[in-house]
Order: sequence, then C-alpha cells, then structure tokens
Amino acid sequence: MESAQGPYDVHIDRGALTHLPGLLGDASRVAVIHPEPLLPLAQKVAATVGRPVTLIAVPDAEAAKTSEVLDACWNTLAEARFTRNDVVIGIGGGTTTDLAGFVAASWLRGVPYVSVPTSVLAMVDAAVGGKTGINLPAGKNLVGAFYEPVGVICDLSLLDTLPERDVRAGLAEVLKCGFIADTRIVELAREDLADAADVTSSRFAELVTRAVQVKATVVAADFRESTSKGTKVGRESLNYGHTLGHAIEAHAGYTWRHGDAIAVGMAWCSRVSRQLLGLDHESVAMHDDLLGGLGLPLRYEQSAWEELRAIMNLDKKARGSMLRIVGISEFGKPVVVDAPDEKVMVAAYRELS
Repeated sequence: MESAQGPYDVHIDRGALTHLPGLLGDASRVAVIHPEPLLPLAQKVAATVGRPVTLIAVPDAEAAKTSEVLDACWNTLAEARFTRNDVVIGIGGGTTTDLAGFVAASWLRGVPYVSVPTSVLAMVDAAVGGKTGINLPAGKNLVGAFYEPVGVICDLSLLDTLPERDVRAGLAEVLKCGFIADTRIVELAREDLADAADVTSSRFAELVTRAVQVKATVVAADFRESTSKGTKVGRESLNYGHTLGHAIEAHAGYTWRHGDAIAVGMAWCSRVSRQLLGLDHESVAMHDDLLGGLGLPLRYEQSAWEELRAIMNLDKKARGSMLRIVGISEFGKPVVVDAPDEKVMVAAYRELS
C-alpha cells in the first residue's frame, strides 16, 4: 500500500501470519498489545518473532480505547525500556489496533508498528489507513494521530472462530466501500449474501481485498483528510454513514458494534442523499436490502434524535458550528454536504424510526 509516510505491505490470505517476522526489521524487542481473550494468539505470535517480547493485555472492545489504558501501556513500555529501535504489534479488533497504533505513534514520538487485525472490521477499516486514537466520554476517536504501520497482516484463518454477528457487522464497512467507490462490491454481495458472509469463501476473500484496496487508494490520495469539497471528495468519503453512526455509538455508551451503528448511519445517509443529492429510490432500497439482509439494524431509538444531533456537532468533519456529512449522488459518487438541511435530516431519521 502507498501512503504519505511511504509504502507498506498488506498481506491478505489464509495463513498470512507467516509474513510477520519479515516485517520486524532489526528490532531488538517487541511489545504485543492484545485484548485479554486473545492471550493464546499473542503467545503464539510471541513464539515466532525470535526476540524478547513484552505482552500487554488490554480490555476487550471499546473499553480499551481510554486514556487510562493508554497510560498503562506507556508505563509498561517505560518499564521494559522500550526504544525507537523496537516494534509494537497490535493484535485484535479495531479498538485494539486503534489503541496500539496510537501507543506506537506517541511513544518516543513514534516507533514502528505492525497491525494484526483479527476481525473483519479491523481488516478492512481500522488496520489500514493510519488513523489511530482513543475515545473520550464526549465522543469517539477525539484524541489520536495519523500514523501508518510498517505492515498489516490480514490472516483470514483468524476469522474462522469469529461470531457470525461480528462478521456481518464488519461487512457493513465492506458495503460502505461499495456504496462510495467500488460498485463491484455491491454486485458481489447482491449475487449471494450468504456466501459473502462465509469467511471461508472466495467471494468473501475478494470482498475483503476490494475493500482494503478502496481504502488504500483513497488514503494514499488524501492521507490527512484535507482535500474534500463538494463532489471532489478525498478521505472523507470513508466517513459515509459515520457521522450518525459515531453519534449512536457514543449515545449507546459504546455498547453497539461499530458496524451496526454505521449500518443505521448509511441507511439514514441514503435517505438524506435522496432528498439533497438526487439518489434514486432503488439505491436507497438497495441499502436496506443488503444491510438488512445481513441482519444489521436499520434504526435506533426514535426519541434520541435531539441528543444524537448534539453529539454530531462534535464530529471531526464539522467546521466550527457547521455540520458536514458525506452523502452519495449514486453508487460510487460521494459528495460532501455542508450544513445539510435540518428538516431533511430529521425527516430521514423519522422515516427509519
């Protein structure tokens, strides 16, 4: 993958973990940050790297992305006398890779980092693109840094034991890439949704690979999310469905899966896009058919709009007091909408509810 910080390898295959030692360079030691339930995998990885390893267990899911956990990671690295010649490996879902990436970005102003995502969501979203960070009570990912890994290992065999609900939630991000860029993703999913959700199928492998390529292409052209305006949309296109989705996650106290939340966000955005950008009714219905067909939610609490709207003002795309959202005029054509009509947003939310 090409990036603003230089190219790096993304290995996508069953058994791709064999590539990990080759990404560590001349590192003297390795820190492996992992959620507590993945200790056996972390120990397996530690046994393959051929140098001293510090295992750092963190809470599972969004509980890992806090300032307290970040501080504990820093202190562990300090106790291990971690230097700039050493490497951080993040193993786990998107929350762990977000945290581990930020630990690497902030320790000694930056040490090498390798991402080993173990969920669909992490493989196609969090592990690729260089966004790292933690959450605050006020909102998701409000503290972080742009920081690229030296390599990403997407070993599809690690998904074999992933709960079906987590697989389907991860596919929400895959479909997003189809809605904003690669329409072949939409076609592949439409042809056979059950096969698309089978982590052992060639269709699934192609969907993951295509989603990673979409993100790689977008990020390489706009690493720091600074070029979007109107129909000329850079990295912000990847936020389709995320303005409302992130607000739902915060409102729910991060008890919702990210993919579930952005599924609602994309269903909502499709309706806003229909009113403001002329998205056709068939494309709106396709959102519902694909997302709903995967068992993903299409609605959130009916009475929550005012609270969600207040949280949306903290979205990273906002400029001052002006809200910005990403919509689509048709599949593959994202558009940034500045100050979207409040009545349209309310009506779209009510339609879902």
